[in-house]
Formats: sequence, C-alpha cells, structure tokens
Amino acid sequence: MPSMAAEELFLPSTPGKFKDKSHSMHRQLHRCFASTSTMFLWALFLVALTAAYLSFQSFVDSGSKYFTTAWGGIHWEKQVRASAQIHRSNGFSVLVTGAAGFVGTHVSLALKKRGDGVVGLDNFNNYYDPALKMSRKELLNSHGVFIVEGDVNDAKMLAKLLEIVHFTHVMHLAAQAGVRYAMENPHSYIHSNIAGLVTLLEACKSADPQPSIVWASSSSVYGLNEKVPFSESDRTDQPASLYAATKKAGEEITHTYNHIYGLSITGLRFFTVYGPWGRPDMAYFSFTRNILQGKPITVYRGKNHADLARDFTYIDDIVKGCLGSLDTAKKSTGSGGKKRGPAQFRIFNLGNTSPVTVPMMVGILEKHLKVKAKKNLVDMPGNGDVPFTHANISYARREFAYNPTTDLQTGLKKFVKWYLSYYGYNHGKSVK
Repeated sequence: MPSMAAEELFLPSTPGKFKDKSHSMHRQLHRCFASTSTMFLWALFLVALTAAYLSFQSFVDSGSKYFTTAWGGIHWEKQVRASAQIHRSNGFSVLVTGAAGFVGTHVSLALKKRGDGVVGLDNFNNYYDPALKMSRKELLNSHGVFIVEGDVNDAKMLAKLLEIVHFTHVMHLAAQAGVRYAMENPHSYIHSNIAGLVTLLEACKSADPQPSIVWASSSSVYGLNEKVPFSESDRTDQPASLYAATKKAGEEITHTYNHIYGLSITGLRFFTVYGPWGRPDMAYFSFTRNILQGKPITVYRGKNHADLARDFTYIDDIVKGCLGSLDTAKKSTGSGGKKRGPAQFRIFNLGNTSPVTVPMMVGILEKHLKVKAKKNLVDMPGNGDVPFTHANISYARREFAYNPTTDLQTGLKKFVKWYLSYYGYNHGKSVK
C-alpha cells in the first residue's frame, strides 16, 4: 500500500477550485519535505542495492577465478593429477617447465609415450610467436599432457603443484633463450634464468619428498674458450653474452642448493638444438623462412673472414640425452629443506660432435627447399656470438650411453618437411 506522500507525488491537483493561500503554502512545504524524505529513502535503497550487488559480484568473481584461473581450483587439480598419473612399472612423475617450448614439447611427448606421468608448465610469453607455442600445447593436450599456464617465478603456484603431486623429477627447461636478444631486454634473462631458477629450487628444497632435478644449462657457458672440443672440465669463466652469464650463474646456484639442501641436480649443456617445432629465432629456422620468401639472409663470418661453425644437434638426440639424465639421476637426500647426506651433482655436454659451418648448413637448406638463397656476408658483430662450438660427449656416453645418430643432412630434411607442412607451402612435395 503506497504512502500518502507517494500518492500525492503521482496524483494531479484538482483543477477549477479556489485554494486558500496559507493552506496552499502549507501543502507546498509538506510536499517539499515529503519529496525530500522520499528521495532520501530511495537513495538509501539504491545504495543498499548497489552494495549488495557489488558484494555478490565480488563473490561471483572470486568463485569464477577459483574455477577458471590459469591455475587453482578443483577442476585444475583433477587435470594435474590425471596428467601426472604413471602408466609403467617404476615410472616417473615429471614436472616439465617450459613444456610448450621447443625442447620441452619433445621431452614431454617422449616421457608420456613411455608411460611416465607428465605435467607441463609454461608462461607462453611473446619472445617469439605465441601461436607456435599454442600449437605445441594442442599437440601435447592430444597426447594427454596437461600444461599449467603460469610463471616459474610464482612460488605459490609451484608450492601448490608440489603439494598436489609428489613429483619424482623436475625437468627444468623454462628459460629466456637467445644470445642477441639479451642486448635488447637484459632484465628478462635475470627474471627467467636466475630469479626463476632460484624460485624453483626453493620450492623443490622445501618439498617432501624432494624431487631430483635435471635442468638446461647451455654450451654458451664455454664463451671465449678456444680449446676444442669443449669438455665439462674446461674453464667457463669467460662468458661472451649475458645469456651465457646467466647460465653460468645457474650452474653455480644449483651447486649451492645441492651442497646445502641435498638436492640431486644434473645440468645439461645443449649444443645448437634444431629440428621440427623449433624456435623461429634460430638461424636455420629464419633462413628457411627468408629463403622461401625470396628475402636475403645474413651470414656472419669470424676473424679473417673465417666461417662460423656450430655443433648442430638434432632434437631427437637431445631428447635421448634428457631421458638418459633422468633415468640415471639419483634421489635427493634432503626433505623439507633439510639435508640428510651428500647428493648427486652432474653436468653433461649434449652435442653431436660434428661441427658444420654455417655456409654448409645454408647449402643443405637450399638443396631441400630447391631454392637458392640470397646471401649477405657480414663480419660478426660484438653481440655475444662465438665463432664455433664443438662438444666432447665422452662423459654422457659413459654415464648413460648417450649416442647421437642424426647428421645435419638428415635432420634438416626432417625439419624442412615439417616446416612446409606446418606453414602450408604447396611445394612441400619435394621433401620426402
């Protein structure tokens, strides 16, 4: 039942009647106060309604975040546990960081294929085309590998993952890659390669049980070393780039955590990894793109116009080395951040042992693409690149029978076939 004040607001005054002025004035004052009072009540009502709505929306938003955020929530936990499920006798449960990256994708697929539990982690940054990373993610999803979207610097997320699953191993491949990009964005290397590594090690040393850790260092740590082939015992105190310096720092940091907390740690020095699903910033990848598009490629030369040479290592051989390192990694000796005894610490070269000059690599690409490259020969600038790399792999061969079997001719043929298929070039028929 509406109040009289409300009725008077909506009913018209009676026309054609004479009204007493004093009475009229009284009514005007009454209406004024009635209007003010009503407006005040409506304002209070609207304020209460708004507050209730905002409170409800906040609840909905927080609930929505709980169920749909990149990490966290009941559904998310189920996906993590399902992906980590082991399907072979004496199998591993492995957390793979950088899982949507080049090496991470191949390692995750190989682990899953042999029956190990695998959970991926990747932040899908835009250092190179994120669409390629998303395609890798789709490939992994189709094989039952769940990837958590998150940053390795997120300590709470790492702690949650290690709480949900008692991972036997961590394969740490997340990193800011690239030698030349360090001159443009140095802080990204500190964030990923040093701070991210420390955040991960902190999470692992506090876990109970502690997982064994295998992580990607780099052949770039050999820097300006002129002794070849590079051996793990060679000096690595002359980095030629910030990228190399962060990887060298990582080796010292991991040694510290091994010594203090009993973490079992294996570092892998990769030598110029290439192959299908590779990184677009790598020379062989960008050369392929430019050759097909009719654009010139820049080929750097060293001192006295000497050709640069790289120990190109095919991705399948790198994967064998990664799995061999996991299989021979001993358990960590600590728990809950306390060391119980000495723990295993190793560093291996993973290369091909057969360096090939960059001009020879270009010639192989020209052969498989059936297109002649337009080349600009330029002296190598002081941007952190080194003139050659060459791996001594005797230690890895002795410890887990590491034996690369793919030469550059065969490996690039497989890469070109993938490239033409992935990017949809019609003349891909020439590659079989």
